[in-house]
Amino acid sequence: MSGSRLNPMEQLIKTLDLEQLEHNLYRGTSPDIGWQRVFGGQVIAQALVAAQRTVDADRFVHSLHAYFVRPGDPSVPIVYQVERLRDGGSFATRQVQAIQHGRAIFTLSSSFQRDEEGYEHQIALPDVPSPEELMDEAEFKRIFLPKAPEAIRRYWERPRPIELRPTSLKHYLTTEKLEPLQDVWVRTVGDVPEDRGVQAAILAYLSDMTLLDASLYPHGTSVFDPRLQAASLDHAMWFHRPIRFDDWLLYSQDSPSASGGRGMTRGGLYTRSGMLVASVAQEGLIRKKAND
Repeated sequence: MSGSRLNPMEQLIKTLDLEQLEHNLYRGTSPDIGWQRVFGGQVIAQALVAAQRTVDADRFVHSLHAYFVRPGDPSVPIVYQVERLRDGGSFATRQVQAIQHGRAIFTLSSSFQRDEEGYEHQIALPDVPSPEELMDEAEFKRIFLPKAPEAIRRYWERPRPIELRPTSLKHYLTTEKLEPLQDVWVRTVGDVPEDRGVQAAILAYLSDMTLLDASLYPHGTSVFDPRLQAASLDHAMWFHRPIRFDDWLLYSQDSPSASGGRGMTRGGLYTRSGMLVASVAQEGLIRKKAND
């Protein structure tokens, strides 16, 4: 298939299929999605794929910890250099550095484990409206995009591999200071391969979406505010259980703290049936732009 015929999910899967340059060295490219910098979720996912390429097939990611060092340039490839820190009996550890223009833009540490039995528990799925009860994305775009900053409007207007349905739209309609809580239904648009490595990478990709929002609610603003400077600073993720993308997932988030121009948010990703498949934590830059 030519690039022009790929649907958004096919394009994402192609973006995650890194080119191997040398032993432990990979290269990825970025699709044009209207941003001046590379989407953070893409870099997380590509770095995870690079790490996965260096571990045994029976070991699966259970955690990752990452830092965004510099904004990524979408016009040039990203080189991913993997360091094989450890291969033990059950676990393997990898360090990945993403490089552009001769400088690191991102670092990721990840740990992989063979499947095994053990104790199990989880916190319950929050009680929220089902995705079918909520405004779909087409209606959301019609109502809210005319008021959004140009960069955000361009991004939302393009077909995307992930659909979002927030359970509340109040923060888009008011400057009222709200509780730092958010629940968003998410689903993939298009088929996802039956491959646990690809599935984990796509879950990592979407885990960077909407997270900073909850940290802005108590301050009466949102990422749609053109006066706001917002960017991910770090990202951590724990993969509790294998995931299938055959239905909606609930991304339940809360922001326990904001200070020093930074907001911290936690999230849990649940299947509709209530299984917690992953947990996420992120700190991001949230501050007014200079001269505002």
